[in-house]
Amino acid sequence: MKASEIREKFLKYFEKNGHTIVDSSSLIPKDDPTLLFTNAGMVQFKNTFIGQEKRDYVRATTSQKCLRVGGKHNDLENVGRTARHHTFFEMLGNFSFGDYFKEDAIKFCWEFLTVELGLPKEKLYVTIYKDDDEADELWQKVVNFPAERIYRLGEKDNFWSMGDTGPCGPCTEVHIDQGEDMSCGPDCGIGKCDCDRFLEIWNLVFMQYDQGEDGKRVPLPRPSIDTGMGLERITAVCQGVQSNFETDIFQPMIQAVARKAGVKYKEDREIDTALQVIADHSRSIAFLITDQILPSNEGRGYVLRRLIRRAFRFGRLLGLTDPFLHETTAMVVEQMSGQFPELLSNKDFMARMVKEEEERFSQTLDKGLIILEEEMEALKNDGKNTISGEAAFKLYDTYGFPLDIINDVAEKQNFKVDEDGFNAAMKEQKDRAKAAWKGSGEKNSGAIFRQVLEAGLKNSFTGYSELTTESRIVNLLSEEGEHLERIVQGNGGWLITAATPFYGESGGQMGDTGAVGTMTGNAEVLETVKASAGLTASKIFVSEGELLIDQEAKLEVAPETRTATERNHTVTHLLHAALKNVLGDHVKQSGSLVGPDRLRFDFTHIAAMTPEEIGRVENEVNRAILSDTPVVVQEMSNDEAVAKGATALFGEKYGDVVRVVEIPGESMELCGGTHLKATGEAGTFVIQSESGVAAGIRRIEAATGWNSLKFLQEQREEVAKSSAMLKAAPGQLADRIAALQTQVKELTRANDKLQSKLASGAGADLMSSVEEIGGVKVIAAKLEVTTVKALRDQADALRSKMDSGIFCLAAKVDDGKVSLIIAVTKDLHDRFKAGALIKPVAAEVGGGGGGRPDMAQAGGTNPAGIEQAFATLKKLVAES
Repeated sequence: MKASEIREKFLKYFEKNGHTIVDSSSLIPKDDPTLLFTNAGMVQFKNTFIGQEKRDYVRATTSQKCLRVGGKHNDLENVGRTARHHTFFEMLGNFSFGDYFKEDAIKFCWEFLTVELGLPKEKLYVTIYKDDDEADELWQKVVNFPAERIYRLGEKDNFWSMGDTGPCGPCTEVHIDQGEDMSCGPDCGIGKCDCDRFLEIWNLVFMQYDQGEDGKRVPLPRPSIDTGMGLERITAVCQGVQSNFETDIFQPMIQAVARKAGVKYKEDREIDTALQVIADHSRSIAFLITDQILPSNEGRGYVLRRLIRRAFRFGRLLGLTDPFLHETTAMVVEQMSGQFPELLSNKDFMARMVKEEEERFSQTLDKGLIILEEEMEALKNDGKNTISGEAAFKLYDTYGFPLDIINDVAEKQNFKVDEDGFNAAMKEQKDRAKAAWKGSGEKNSGAIFRQVLEAGLKNSFTGYSELTTESRIVNLLSEEGEHLERIVQGNGGWLITAATPFYGESGGQMGDTGAVGTMTGNAEVLETVKASAGLTASKIFVSEGELLIDQEAKLEVAPETRTATERNHTVTHLLHAALKNVLGDHVKQSGSLVGPDRLRFDFTHIAAMTPEEIGRVENEVNRAILSDTPVVVQEMSNDEAVAKGATALFGEKYGDVVRVVEIPGESMELCGGTHLKATGEAGTFVIQSESGVAAGIRRIEAATGWNSLKFLQEQREEVAKSSAMLKAAPGQLADRIAALQTQVKELTRANDKLQSKLASGAGADLMSSVEEIGGVKVIAAKLEVTTVKALRDQADALRSKMDSGIFCLAAKVDDGKVSLIIAVTKDLHDRFKAGALIKPVAAEVGGGGGGRPDMAQAGGTNPAGIEQAFATLKKLVAES
């Protein structure tokens, strides 16, 4: 029987016995952050088993795709070297959610193995949990299984749990005797060794307990069944071969790779290992990419990258120097898309992604291997056989060598790797990077563009010389970075073309906006970012039709916004030069942001600029604008630019060839942004504000062109409104405001005197409202004053009249908030302290406060809670 026939037979058998066939879930576990990948058939039913989810069926059967490359199920190092270990495998399983239990599970298992598959009964053995007498009895009673072939084992082998707590139970495993030629020696036997003679083929878990945190196990009200049988392993048994890799699951791919490499399978152990690794990893790669996992340097993406690189490296050992994995993954699609149709819909993207990753790794592999060989040769000459963690980390960090590849090469030449040292170097680098990172301020969106960046995708920028370009769409991404074949009307995403006129946000210049048109649709360009030095991407919204990958597109930059941005950018160069002239050569640019409506310039300077200095800088910049000086742009070597006196910005990275923007007689800077043809196009310049943003860093906000005219017009309108309100001519506004300020101060002083006078008489009135609670005199009163100062004055007046007691005064002050004061006379401090009382009282008005034992003050936001605050105070006094 072929593997596909065994899979179909299994699913049909259980369907015939009342089970619902459930599709395999994704390799990415849904709603389970505890797992990196789906690693067992029961994962998708976890919530059903623990009662958090109910399904329309109580019996299920699946062929679940699984991956084991991390955590306690990390089989990577054994893959290719043993007959049974895999990264990707299919788990055949049948499940009961509180329906049938041990008896039916055993009956189904036995019938499928001996009748449906025709396995010889006399070669089958069973293990059970040491205390599971019920399972022992059922095996003998239900299927007449010989007692002498039933073995009792401990918790390690025959007891299963979902975790430290939760559902758990004993299990029973079925083994098959594959013959003495598979034996490991005279001590070979079930429970004694892990060789392949007595091969475990099926595990039946009887979930019958709920384990608490105290370790006690309580019987579940509805015991369940969870079974698992690896398709690869049972296929090897049915096909009578000694290794899973000799089955029809792997052989077509192994033989195809062997032919391509000009080698033969089963003639050399190292060749066999390489062929088996490639076959195994190709399946994992295909399914990972199909489940939307892409190569990266972290998480699931890093697992995929490791698998691609490890398989590619084993291909090199076979003499395969060109990319080949994209061909083997295509074979996986061809072979398994019948059961997993999602493979077929991802075939083209998968091939392209795998090939790009292979090409990228190939560029560094040769150099890295040479360095590793040189390192081992030097160690050998020194009589050592351990590759230092530092050397291994350098290979990883600089050349992208995963640790397992270094281990593979080292082991082959009898070397070992200091993995502890490697891990220490890794941690040190992460800590250093975390401490040094301050944020770039750029919209690089690394997570969104990681897949295309790691594939080495680049495009060219045409926007220096033209605002319209026709080019091919080479990639479309969702807003989250997933590859798309199309973006349809009403949806957005990211567009990458082979060439683009859209400037990507970088160097302080905001990205371009504009429009994209193709034969099938139109889109707006909302923003453009520089994903890397060589890659520009535009965020789009499709307004009509659809945009498709590989289409020719017309790309048009919005001319008005580009010109407005260029006005602001060119003027920042003039501003930088003017600040140096006015304030001194110590001025250095420390940041900028220029767009169509924004000119922000940060610079080093110790003090706030004076109005006179601001005026002088404005005059300097406007003089340069009105001179209408041509803006000259040249490319030259970095050394030549420095020799000419071009200003390089601190913290920026420049290549060997740089772009120099010169305004003769005014400014010369290294700059990759877009600029005006001549300074006169800026129109005019005005500083809107100057402020401090950090120690020694000042910020200017300014405007040019139409923006500066709009600013001046708004200022004129504001002056006109103010003049009308104050009944003063524009030239008299300052004097009029000064007179009003004097008047306000006089009125405030008069009001304070009036409030104080009222307070002096209020104390006597409040004394008449004393309430005695538990022998303590208490006053709680809401006063009609409007300032906190007036409330304090009244509190002081009351304190002078109260010999013993507690009072709480509250008022709704001008801003609509509540102010509270509590005072406690000294003779009561052993029982009450104002600072302690104020907190629960103030909570009733939505606030808090504190103070001394004799007086405390608080504020709140809820005037409606004042009466409840008084009630709380009285309750506290009564209960003391």
